[in-house]
Amino acid sequence: MSNPPALLRHYVNGEFVTTPRTFGKLSPIDGRLLGRVCEADAELVDRAVAAARSAQEGAWAHYSASQRADVLLRIAEGIERRFDAFVAAEVADTGRPVHQARTLDIARGVQNFRTFAELIRQTGGEYYEMRTAEGEDVFSYTLRKPHGVVAIISPWNLPMLLLTWKVAPALACGNAVVVKPSEDTPSTATLLAEVMQAAGVPAGVFNLVHGFGPNSAGEFLTRHPGVDAITFTGESRTGATIMKAAAEGVREVSFELGGKNAAVVFADCDFEAAVAGVLRSSFTNTGQVCLCSERVYVERPIFERFVAALKAGAEGLKIGYPDEPDVKMGSLISHAHRDKVLGYFELARQEGATVVTGGDIPHFGDDRDQGAYVRPTIWTGLADDARCMREEVFGPVCHVAPFDRDDEVIARVNDSDYGLAAAIWTRDLKRAHQVSRRLRVGMVWVNTWFLRDLRTPFGGARLSGLGREGGRHSLDFYSEATTVCVNP
Repeated sequence: MSNPPALLRHYVNGEFVTTPRTFGKLSPIDGRLLGRVCEADAELVDRAVAAARSAQEGAWAHYSASQRADVLLRIAEGIERRFDAFVAAEVADTGRPVHQARTLDIARGVQNFRTFAELIRQTGGEYYEMRTAEGEDVFSYTLRKPHGVVAIISPWNLPMLLLTWKVAPALACGNAVVVKPSEDTPSTATLLAEVMQAAGVPAGVFNLVHGFGPNSAGEFLTRHPGVDAITFTGESRTGATIMKAAAEGVREVSFELGGKNAAVVFADCDFEAAVAGVLRSSFTNTGQVCLCSERVYVERPIFERFVAALKAGAEGLKIGYPDEPDVKMGSLISHAHRDKVLGYFELARQEGATVVTGGDIPHFGDDRDQGAYVRPTIWTGLADDARCMREEVFGPVCHVAPFDRDDEVIARVNDSDYGLAAAIWTRDLKRAHQVSRRLRVGMVWVNTWFLRDLRTPFGGARLSGLGREGGRHSLDFYSEATTVCVNP
């Protein structure tokens, strides 16, 4: 007889908490039940926020920046000690290849805590001297103070990476947090709570509540008057809903939302590098990255050759079990999300797209046929105003279109409701600098993709988000400055 499914619990005020209402977590790999997850009600969210407030104003308030950095380093060490367990949990929840979870997701989680531990030790305030009209010398300095209680709503596409990217700077700045992970990916957040407990994080500094969005943990948390700031990564419509809730009390918000990102391939590019780069930027994590390239513009002299090479590359991507050798693509996050992606595949055909490759479900003849897989898909032939060119699919798909002039492609890239990221492929760095300056996005890559120094700002424009996080920019969000002016 097999063991009963695991039960994932909340973590409030230093203790794991069970609630009677639960929901199932299904494997996107083969559809089996992985476990059950406790769902938080409003009363539990109240308890979590109260615990965070008490801890932040109590024990945690007495920790210096250096002491908080020490705590972050212990958390990083705790994740490393259980590295394989985190990898297994991330893979089970998401269906992503094991090598990606090991080298990106969990490794970055460790790095996030270490980066912000180092940064908070090095960050000081500002100091200014001035002389008044009366000839008196005065000086002013600034202090960084935590907001208090920060609500962290994290997504399912890069669960550990994006959760730790928010938790680490929030704790570094002296806040207490209440975390609500996606209902699709609750496992690594629960493991992180265990690490927090083992690392000696004071009770109430880190709290975890599971559940959904509307009329569940997400809504209860973002509407809670005891929350001082909210950070959210997810789709733009949810971000707009959270912003309305945050308006009550005029609370700080940081949103990293969707994208309809473009890649621009100039004829003078390193052709093989550009093909490999666009394959990666379109199909990594089965296209479920807010930074993926769904719109690809290729200068006309190499357009036909590029489409043929991209097609061959996409058809050569191995789809399969996460632990298979050389597997490049796993499943989508769920059957519900696959239905959404397949809906766009059908819409693209209705809008006149030519399906170069993909657009369907692979068949394996084993348990994977119960999973949430789709083939990598390439379209051509859509008009710029087609819905599939303007709405984020968030799946393994890109549309490739030709262009003739720099001004033309810049206008087409900028003709979007989103503004998160873009990638440029060219050997002409002067052109790359000029084009980058004119693109209305938060981040531009030149001859690369998904490469970022953690100290640099990250965020988008328009429907892609509000504010910047990363490095000192994260510290600016998770703390507020007080100016002290002294007349000796």
